[in-house]
Amino acid sequence: MQRTTLPTDAALTPVEPEPGVLVHTRADRELAIVHWLLAAAGRHTEARMQWAEHGIALLRCGTLFSAIRIPEVIVHAAAGTEEADKVDAYLAEALLQGPVIRDPRQGRYYALVPASTAARWRAPDTDCLGRGWHLGVPRPGVNRDAPDVWCPYWSVPMPSPGELCSAGAVAQLVATGRYRQASEALG
Repeated sequence: MQRTTLPTDAALTPVEPEPGVLVHTRADRELAIVHWLLAAAGRHTEARMQWAEHGIALLRCGTLFSAIRIPEVIVHAAAGTEEADKVDAYLAEALLQGPVIRDPRQGRYYALVPASTAARWRAPDTDCLGRGWHLGVPRPGVNRDAPDVWCPYWSVPMPSPGELCSAGAVAQLVATGRYRQASEALG
């Protein structure tokens, strides 16, 4: 018969992370993202109600973030596919995990970028929504598997509060998509 030893008190003591290292759960990050996004809402309570009732809230652009509106044909051309899971994976890689919202009803993607981007954005066939614009932002956690397939969702979820797409990476994605569209047109 093999003898079983019980763990000592030392083995049951929680391990402390190294100094300066913080560990956060996904739920903690999503809550922090919610609070960060709500800072762009005119009325926090109203935005929370919109998220609860509709899964989407109208937030102001140009304060914490701007949004580059890209037609899905450009994104699909850049990704080389229309398959949603492959497009999402492509966007996550091309935009270095920066947050992207998809609005399937309107056929558009919105890459969230720093608020200052709107003043200098010049990529053809796209718009940068800055001050004076509002954007329907899905509740964090809403993805393509949401029950209403026509509602906006996070194609690439926001990884952490304030972590946005690089405007340069978005410009490169748009240039790639436009180049591939032109190449296909030439046959």
